[in-house]
Amino acid sequence: MIFLTALSLFWIMISASRGGQWGAWMPSSISAFEGTCVSIPCRFSFPDELRPAVVHGVWYFNSPYPKNYPPVVFKSRTQVVHESFQGRSRLLGDLGLRNCTLLLSNLSPELGGKYYFRGDLGGYNQYTFSEHSVLDIINTPNIVVPPEVMAGTEVEVSCMVPDNCPELHPELSWLGHEGLGEPTVLGRLREEEGTWVQVSLLHFVPTRETNGHRLGCQASFPNTTLQFEGYASLDIKYPPVIVEINSTVEAIEGSHVSLFCGADSNPPPLLTWMRDGTVLREAVAESLSLEVEAVTPAEDGVYLCLAENTYGQDNRTVELSVMYAPWKPTVNGTVVAVEGETVSILCSTQSNPDPILTIFKEKQILATVIYESELQLELPAVTPEDDGEYWCVAENQYGQRATAFNLSVEFAPVILLESHCAAARDTVQCLCVVKANPEPSVAFELPLRNVTVNETEREFVYSERSGLLLTSILTLRGQAQAPPRVICTSHNLYGTKSLELPFQGAHRLMWAKIGPVGAVVAFAILIAIVCYITQTRRKKNVTESPSFSGGDNPPVVFSSDFRISGAPEKYESERHLGSERRLLGLRGEPPELDLSYSHSDLGKRPTKDSYTLTEELAEYAEIRVK
Repeated sequence: MIFLTALSLFWIMISASRGGQWGAWMPSSISAFEGTCVSIPCRFSFPDELRPAVVHGVWYFNSPYPKNYPPVVFKSRTQVVHESFQGRSRLLGDLGLRNCTLLLSNLSPELGGKYYFRGDLGGYNQYTFSEHSVLDIINTPNIVVPPEVMAGTEVEVSCMVPDNCPELHPELSWLGHEGLGEPTVLGRLREEEGTWVQVSLLHFVPTRETNGHRLGCQASFPNTTLQFEGYASLDIKYPPVIVEINSTVEAIEGSHVSLFCGADSNPPPLLTWMRDGTVLREAVAESLSLEVEAVTPAEDGVYLCLAENTYGQDNRTVELSVMYAPWKPTVNGTVVAVEGETVSILCSTQSNPDPILTIFKEKQILATVIYESELQLELPAVTPEDDGEYWCVAENQYGQRATAFNLSVEFAPVILLESHCAAARDTVQCLCVVKANPEPSVAFELPLRNVTVNETEREFVYSERSGLLLTSILTLRGQAQAPPRVICTSHNLYGTKSLELPFQGAHRLMWAKIGPVGAVVAFAILIAIVCYITQTRRKKNVTESPSFSGGDNPPVVFSSDFRISGAPEKYESERHLGSERRLLGLRGEPPELDLSYSHSDLGKRPTKDSYTLTEELAEYAEIRVK
């Protein structure tokens, strides 16, 4: 391709030199290093009918018109030039052959500018060509990097320097190319407009690490001290890579949390913080922070950092774990059950970390799990004893919460053993204690009288419920003759239970019959009997006392024979009587007593000499003070 271009340019030059019109050809621009030289190639033409004997020419600087008195760079007629070009300019071409090539030496920056050629054929046959060449004085090599270099794709970087000085030719070398590849020198190349360049190529596969790398090229001229260096920073395009992000973050509820994400890419990426597909924050930057004030359990979860640019994308996730105390436990399951059924109760909560879950009943642990959010309580074949209040407690190192729940066990009535009847004077009271759920109905039946009394008859029946116990009291007045038969019947939707209530303390009815006066008479008789027994024993002991000798063993003295010296026997009798009255709790009128048998039984019990008065009284009478 370069050869064809050079051939076409050469043909244009030849045709121009043979042309029949005024015209000139030269490169529109040309460059050279400061301190070196430059050869500006030039060709011109004139009409064929002009046949000058001698052809002269003039080079002007920055203006083509002589009337403006531009600096003369070279003049073939007089060799008179501007002082800036003295000793620096000479004509390399043969004007007779229509070659106007100019050589400028010892270049300095002030020589940079436009150069015009004027043909002088004699007389009025002079012509200043509008075509001109712009000279650029440089001091750095030109490093050519492709406009877009992507990481992972092979790239060609070239170093180009002008080589238009026939006296000095540059040599090229690369700087800072270690690790990139070995350079290839292509040599001297002709450009499209007839100028020459020296070219060196460097091939390598760039990486993201070589982005921004400073690559240099040096042009040196042998046998001189002239050296010129140029540098270019590699702009490597590559997709984002997230290089920094939080690891798993643990935060206590209510604290401040900062999530950080940093990415490396060229061009800079668009960073986005997302959660569950919702954009929380985004910006074109190398790093982006997401600030969470007073974090709550609702913000617990996985957060995504997305980095993207034209060349690709990358993403990373970070888990935010919010530590908090257990929520108030919730209870789902059976809270009402029939006796014998299996009950399943689920207690659940939410916390971080998972809590210790425990189910209590009356301070007794029924079930517990460690580091679980759910606890299942199974009660096979529930009984009434399982009825009551339960607590589900959840706790971890950040706090404790509890929920109370009630299990209601429904069962048929059970009449408790403490149910009974008791008589006092002319009144009989019957107590019927029933355990049941749901609350039962209670009725009292008097079969001998063919009467049934239930709770609705408030005049006779009083009922009170406490928990699962229902207490009903039947009161019958004017019942001094004989205790009636009373049957307590309880009923709810699970069954019916009946029990004939036993009478406790049947002797009370006897005292109710004889009344207060009869009680006084009975006690008087009882006291007389006791005194008689005491005196009989004393006489017997006195009679038998001579049979005892004054030996080693003293006579046996019983508690009933102890007396105060010199005190009359009456005092002794009264002392015993007072002692027993205190035992019985007598104060003035005798109290109502519970006797387990009738007065007629007193004489049927044998007496023993070793009995004290108290023992005999306890033998013959069971005393219960009302």
